[in-house]
Amino acid sequence: MQNIITLYILFFSTLISAHNFKGIVKTKNEGAPIEGVSVYNKSTGAYTYTDSIGYFELGNVTLGDTILFYQLGYKNLSLVINAQNVKGTQTISLEVARAALDQIFITTKTNVQSQIAAVDLETNPVRTSQDILRKVPGLIIGQHAGGGKAEQIFLRGFDIDHGTDITISVDGIPVNMVSHAHGQGYADLHFVIPETIAHVDFGKGAYYANKGNFNTAGYVDFTTKATLKDNLVSVEAGQFNTIRALSMLKVLSSKKNNVYIASSLNLTDGVFEAPQNFNRFNIMGRYNYNNYKNEELSLTLSHFQSKWEASGQIPQRAVDQGLIGRFGAIDATEGGNTSRTNLIGNHKKQLTTNSQINTTAYLTRYDFELFSNFTFFLEDPVNGDQIRQFENRTLLGAHTTYKHTLHIPNHDASLYYKLGIGFRYDDVDDVQLSRTQNRRNLLERLAFGDVDETNGYAFAEAMYKTGAWTVNPSLRLDYFTFDYVDFLSEMFDSRSKNETLLSPKLKISYNTGQKAQFYLKTGLGFHSNDTRVVTANTGEDTLPVAFSTDLGTVIKPTNTLIINAALWHLFLEQEFVYVGDAAIVEPSGETRRLGIDFGLRYQPISGLNIYTDVNYTYARSREAPDGEDFIPLAPDLTSTGGVTLKNIKGFSAGLHYRYIKDRPANEDNSIVAEGYFVTDFNINYTRNNWNLGIAIENLFDTAWNETQFATESRLFNEPNATEEIHFTPGTPFFLRAKLSVRF
Repeated sequence: MQNIITLYILFFSTLISAHNFKGIVKTKNEGAPIEGVSVYNKSTGAYTYTDSIGYFELGNVTLGDTILFYQLGYKNLSLVINAQNVKGTQTISLEVARAALDQIFITTKTNVQSQIAAVDLETNPVRTSQDILRKVPGLIIGQHAGGGKAEQIFLRGFDIDHGTDITISVDGIPVNMVSHAHGQGYADLHFVIPETIAHVDFGKGAYYANKGNFNTAGYVDFTTKATLKDNLVSVEAGQFNTIRALSMLKVLSSKKNNVYIASSLNLTDGVFEAPQNFNRFNIMGRYNYNNYKNEELSLTLSHFQSKWEASGQIPQRAVDQGLIGRFGAIDATEGGNTSRTNLIGNHKKQLTTNSQINTTAYLTRYDFELFSNFTFFLEDPVNGDQIRQFENRTLLGAHTTYKHTLHIPNHDASLYYKLGIGFRYDDVDDVQLSRTQNRRNLLERLAFGDVDETNGYAFAEAMYKTGAWTVNPSLRLDYFTFDYVDFLSEMFDSRSKNETLLSPKLKISYNTGQKAQFYLKTGLGFHSNDTRVVTANTGEDTLPVAFSTDLGTVIKPTNTLIINAALWHLFLEQEFVYVGDAAIVEPSGETRRLGIDFGLRYQPISGLNIYTDVNYTYARSREAPDGEDFIPLAPDLTSTGGVTLKNIKGFSAGLHYRYIKDRPANEDNSIVAEGYFVTDFNINYTRNNWNLGIAIENLFDTAWNETQFATESRLFNEPNATEEIHFTPGTPFFLRAKLSVRF
């Protein structure tokens, strides 16, 4: 009996000693609440996060437990639970610090790879529009139209072209353009001023319920700065008559209300023999209201416009025969112009300590005109094969997400759910493909009409965590309407089609403290087909589905070393193949990809960062015989990496490489696109508010081909056509210097 009484006493003592620790985390100096702080009980392994007002609750806490607070950009804080700090709501203050690996806390809710990208962004800030996408590990880009056209993207064994299989957004507004004049999913990020980027969030695979169209290989979300800490003015000059000017100025700066304006001007003749006459102007204004209690509102207005000439993709035989040099042109009349104006509103409201609602609304006005010549004199031996692609577009949409968190007192368990709803409407006028001459003479219209495309969607997501396990199921519903009016038809020709798709997803993870995470992800994603393809009743799938699975781990053996690895599989119902002579993408057949991702981040000493990412993919068509089942331009081995040195006696420097292996350019691998290994270097010196920097692209002056296609073409003096590699040469040694001042 005495033993039983003793057990009861011990049991009730444990209940009495268990507490529900709660508080609000704020910045040390400003007293502003911090969202997303990881609150970790080192003694039990339990953890939670702060919401938009900095509030958290952590159950099953006993006296003597050690609580750790992690947030990227702040010094880690350790707190021992005593009889005083478990009473009421505590105020926790974090001190601002340089982003570092030891601030990353590995949990199921934290997107560790995005936090790694945030460290990369801090240690090696972006300087060009191209740098923005390069912050995503394993993502390779290439430019092949004079710098004004959207970059070609490679990720997870995909030649994504300009965005077919990756969804990209900025401040909640979609970048990808559906049913675009140049290609489905066209994603031009040049409207973003790189220095305004505050955060990069990304994920690979199709596992995210709030991501819809084009989310097969992955997604990338960019967030711009809500406020400016300092004013910034800079001037940059370099080879090839390159000039860039930037200003970021605070117009209003108070505790709750902030306004800033950023603008940039880019001018260059480029590396080609025929000057590019490239110019791009960007301007952005942002208003931000934050009461630091329960509400935040931002309004962003931006505009960009760009014009350029291009030397295009040149045939290898023309260079080999000495007809032109590597930086010459067969048709120097290529080029184009484009502009985009965006109005974005973002509103965040903390309804209660357990629930919040986020809403984004946007309106875009966009135009595009591109002149290209891929085949030279193949189709028209007299006038040449120049084509014009053109469109005017209005894009509008909105989406709202409601999130509710359930705190379970005195238990190492938590539950949250999200509900979201939204729509997107694209009104594309005069979208066309025409044959032209010297940009002036219209020879023939090949396609001409109006596109109206609407996507309504809703999703539900839940996350249940108990102990070391977390289960995260979700479901997404998409509804599309496709409408096309064909102006080339003799009679009024209006075609329409509707489609609905349900996409389930599931993520399961297991955490061992804050040192390691093992996860399994699986789900369905999709990309839509071009409206002109859908309404033409070609028999192709309207919404080709991708089924993907990841099995991976993130390990943090020390505070300064993070290793990530994943085995993955992706099956796609329908591939897209770029057709050079028609300047369109065509739907092909089913494809399958298997791959391995590996990444490493190491900070041996403060300010020194070493990183590398290696990605291998086996990609094949499922509907072609062996030996003829290669996926054109799908890379099988890529790698990026480098070393950065930050703020050592005022000096910062970086040495970075990017590598892509030889890859098949056609289905039977008889034509090969050459790989490359290119190294870039930068060094900066900061004194007081002044910074002087030097950047060198292609440090070792490697002769490399930035983009390559297997294209059939005919030169003016040739009797027959030839299919071979057509390429855009990569930038040679390119030196730029930059002077900036903060005030």
